[in-house]
Amino acid sequence: MQVSVYDTYVTRTDGSVMHFDILVPTSLTNQATIHGYGQTYLATKGQAGQPLTARECRFCHIEQATESIQNSIANQGFYIIEMQGCL
Repeated sequence: MQVSVYDTYVTRTDGSVMHFDILVPTSLTNQATIHGYGQTYLATKGQAGQPLTARECRFCHIEQATESIQNSIANQGFYIIEMQGCL
């Protein structure tokens, strides 16, 4: 399965920056849905309501998904790769 990777930077409530990737099927191009997935993830990190728009979240590239990524996408529609500041 090919997935689209959206490079995302969100300012946390304490002013630090979270950097994570949102992975979705390449067939999904609706920005509102992708941003909604990002908001879902932010809520799990206590950062609900932080701005997440095309300014913070941009298409980066397409890659082959691993089996675990495919399973996550099958279950919830997306997968998150935490890069920096996501604790």
